[in-house]
Amino acid sequence: MNYNEILKRAEKYISEETEQKFIEEVKELIQNKNEKELTDRFYRELEFGTAGLRGIIGGGTNRMNPYVIKKATQGLAEYLIRAKPDKAASGSLSAVIAFDSRRYSDVFAKTAALIFAANGIRCYLFSALRPTPELSYAIRELGCDTGVVVTASHNPPEYNGYKVYWSDGAQITPPHDSGIIEKVGSVSSVKLMNEEEALKSGKLKIIDKEIDDKYWAMLKTKITRTAIIKEMSKSVKIVYTPLHGTGAMHVEKVLGEMGFTVITVPEQRAPDGNFPTVSYPNPEDPKALKMAIELAQKENADILMATDPDADRFACAVKDENGNMQLISGNQMGALFTDYICLTLKENDKMPKNPAVVRSIVTSPLSDLIAASYGVKSFECLTGFKWICGMAEKMVNSGSHSYIYGYEESFGYNFGTEIRDKDGIAASAICSEMALYWKSKGKTLLDRLNEIFTTFSFYGEKTVNLQYPGAEGLTVMQNMMKQVREKKLNEIASVKVKKIRDVQESLEYNPVNPLQTETIDLPKSNVLQYYLEDESIICVRPSGTEPKIKIYIIYPEKVTSSVSAAKACSDKKIEEFEKCFKGILNA
Repeated sequence: MNYNEILKRAEKYISEETEQKFIEEVKELIQNKNEKELTDRFYRELEFGTAGLRGIIGGGTNRMNPYVIKKATQGLAEYLIRAKPDKAASGSLSAVIAFDSRRYSDVFAKTAALIFAANGIRCYLFSALRPTPELSYAIRELGCDTGVVVTASHNPPEYNGYKVYWSDGAQITPPHDSGIIEKVGSVSSVKLMNEEEALKSGKLKIIDKEIDDKYWAMLKTKITRTAIIKEMSKSVKIVYTPLHGTGAMHVEKVLGEMGFTVITVPEQRAPDGNFPTVSYPNPEDPKALKMAIELAQKENADILMATDPDADRFACAVKDENGNMQLISGNQMGALFTDYICLTLKENDKMPKNPAVVRSIVTSPLSDLIAASYGVKSFECLTGFKWICGMAEKMVNSGSHSYIYGYEESFGYNFGTEIRDKDGIAASAICSEMALYWKSKGKTLLDRLNEIFTTFSFYGEKTVNLQYPGAEGLTVMQNMMKQVREKKLNEIASVKVKKIRDVQESLEYNPVNPLQTETIDLPKSNVLQYYLEDESIICVRPSGTEPKIKIYIIYPEKVTSSVSAAKACSDKKIEEFEKCFKGILNA
C-alpha cells in the first residue's frame, strides 16, 4: 500500500472518529509526515479474530478506538439480527456489556452500547467496571443473546480489547465466530444513536448492584464447609492484590463475609489502567507479584492471592516451612482444585452421576490421574475457556456427563455451570476454603500438593515463549510450524517419540508408521503434540493473541526418596528437552 493510500485512509478515519484525542494524534502524524507510524496505524483494519479484538490504544484503523469499536459492534449486531430473525422482528434481542480498568474501557463500552441500541437491540451496560466472570454470569441471568467485555485481560497497559460472548455465557465458538468475523469485515456503514435517546427509548439500561447481589449469592453456593470456616477462618491471614484491576470489590467482600482476614496491597488496590506499579499485570509472572510477596512476608501471611485486571485469572502463593512465599503454578493449583472438589463431593455424598472434569490439551495430565482416583472422567479440549465451557455446555445439553470443574495451566479455573468462563473471584473463595480444610487436618496446601506428587509422580513443567514480532514474524512462525510438522520427529533429546498428535490435521500417529493414523475429535488448530516413551509431553503452537510460539514441556518423575529429588531430576530433563526442541525449531 503506497503512502497516498495511507493518507486517504487517515483522512477518512479523521472524518469518522469521535474521540478527539485520537483525531489529534493522527493529524499530528500527518503534519509531521511520519510515514512509518502512519503506515503502521493504517495499513490494515485491526483484525476481528475468533475471540474479538485486541490491539494498542490509539488513533488509526489498526488501533483500539471508538471507530474500530463501532464497526465491530455493528457487525456483531447485524450477525445477531440474521442469526435470530424472530427475536429481531419482535424487538426482543438484548446484549450486556462490562468493562475493566484499562484506559478508555468505559468509552469503548458506552460506544458499543449505543451501537446496539441504534440497531434495535436492548443493551444492559454496567455503571462501572466489573470483572469478566460477572459478565459471563450476567448474560444468562438477564437472558441476553450476546455479551461483550471491554478488556485486554493481563496484557501491558498500552493494550485494550473487546471480547464477545454468546447467549450461553461462553466466548463465541463455531459457527458464530466465523459468521461474526465475516459480518464485521463487510460493514460499510454504522447506525448511531445518542445516549439520551437510547435511555429514553429503553434500548439502553444501566445496571449495577442488582447483578452484583445475584453473582455474590451464586458464589456463596460454592462454599461447602461452613462449620470449619466459622470456627477457623480468623486463623488464616491472606494478602491479596487485584493488580489495579476489577477484583478488589468482589474478592474483599466474598472473603470478608467468609470471615477471613484479607490485607489488600494498598498501592495496587485502586483501579488504574496505567498499571503504575507493574509493567505487565499478569499474575502468572512472579515480577507482577513482587509487592504482594513483600507485604505477605511483612505481615507473616499464610496465603498470597492475586487476580489479573479483569479478574478471570487467579494466582496463589503459600508460606513454606521456612516462612517464604512459594508460588503455586497453574497446573499445580489445577491439581489441588481437582483433588479438593472431588474429595468434597465424595465426602458430602454429592458426587453426581457420570462426573467429568475438562482441561486444555496443553495442561498437565496430572489432574486426569487425580480425577480417576475418585471415579471422575477427564476430557481434553483446545486451549481457551471458550472450548472448556463449550464442552461443559454440550455435556449439560446431552446429559452424557455431569460437568464439575474445568481448568487450564494459564491460571484459569471454572467451578460448575453458572459461569461459562474462568473465574478468579470464585477461585479465591474456594482456594481459601481449601486452605482452611487442609489446615484443619494439620496440613498446608504445599503439604497436600506433595502428597499428590508422592502418589502420582512429580509433574515438572515449563512453558517457553519464542517472540517473533511484526509482519515478518507471522511468516517465520508459519514456516517453523510447517517445517517441524513435516519432520515427523521420532526422537527428542534421545527419547523416542511414541505418538504425534497433529491437531491441525485432526489425526495422531506413531512416527515409525506415519501412514497408520487415527482421527482425533478436536476442532482443527495449529498444534503439534509429542508423546514420548518416558511419559513426557511436548507441545508446540503459535499463540492466538501474541506474536510468539509457545512450547509446553511436561515431564513426570516418580517420587522415590523425596519430592525435591524428583523435582531436581525433572528440571534437568526439561532443560534437555527445551534445548533440543529450540534447536529443532530453529534448524
